[in-house]
Formats: sequence, structure tokens, C-alpha cells
Amino acid sequence: MLYAIVDIETTGSYAMSNGITEIAIVIHDGKQVLNFYETLVNPQRDIPYFIQRLTGIDDSMVVNAPTFEEIASQVFELLQDKIFVAHNVNFDYSFIRHHLLQAGHTLDSRKLCTVRLSRKIIPGLNGYSLSKLTRQLNINLTNHHRAGGDALATAEIFRILVERDEEDVMDGMLKGRNREQYLPPICR
Repeated sequence: MLYAIVDIETTGSYAMSNGITEIAIVIHDGKQVLNFYETLVNPQRDIPYFIQRLTGIDDSMVVNAPTFEEIASQVFELLQDKIFVAHNVNFDYSFIRHHLLQAGHTLDSRKLCTVRLSRKIIPGLNGYSLSKLTRQLNINLTNHHRAGGDALATAEIFRILVERDEEDVMDGMLKGRNREQYLPPICR
């Protein structure tokens, strides 16, 4: 089974009214990274100042980057026939799915969320944000709030989760046996 571990940076919170400024995809077999793709993306709109401060990505960095439409076929190929994995998966999936559809590709992947998986497989941690998880699991998080750094850190979290999943939590989530596949988790 192959997984596409995805992280994106965007111009805002909603896929229909915002663009993607950066994307990273880690192809993973559950044990190791097999392939890595990363690119800045021209969102064809201004990047709000607060997003620039958070990510470090500004308009000058993306002006000559490809548009999502220009990379859509490659992104679709990388995601095709893989399980889509992300930290807060519904955010990344909604953007990628929407922008792929705008470019003529229909994405219909099974999804896994590393936040939800972490809560189930490693309960009792002191928070499940990407930065808190990486600290608690002794994972090096470089370039936080950049797609490549966050995707590689998520891939390492995912490897640990696969290793520790003694109760087949992932299998249950993939089969849709629990409501967490569809509903947001309860925050503690």
C-alpha cells in the first residue's frame, strides 16, 4: 500500500475562494520515503500579509512559479491510487480536490488524518498540533509552515504511527468503521 503525505500552504481557509501557494507530496510505503515533490505555486491572487508572516511566502516568491493548473496533471498522478494522508487531512484534501477539479481531474482518494490517528494510537499526549507532536516524538521540524518541512515531519509522524498501530486503528479508519473518518475530532 502506498501513501501520499501532503502539505500545502494557501492564501486562506476556504478552497473555493483561495489559492495554493506551495505544495509538497511525500510518497511513502509506511516505512520510508520513496519520492518527494515540492513546488511553490502562483495562486493568481495576492497573498494576505498575515499569511506571508506565517509562511514566509510572499507575492515576489510566487510570481514566476507555476499555477496549480500547470502542475495539476503531475499532482494528480502522484496522488492517484494512493491513500491521501495529511495533518488535519480535510483541509489539505478539500483544497487539492477543488483545485484538481478546476483543472479537469477528479480526485477520490481514501484519507487518513495524522491528528486523529495520533489521538487514537498515542493517547494522552500534551497536544496534537504538528509542532507539539514533533516535539513530543523527538522529530526534527524544520521550515515549519512551509509545505516541504511540514510534509516531511508528517511523514515521520506517520512512520511512527504505522509502527505503533497494534490495534489496527488505521485499517478501521480506512474501512470507515468509525465516525471520525467524517467528523472533526473533539478538541481537548
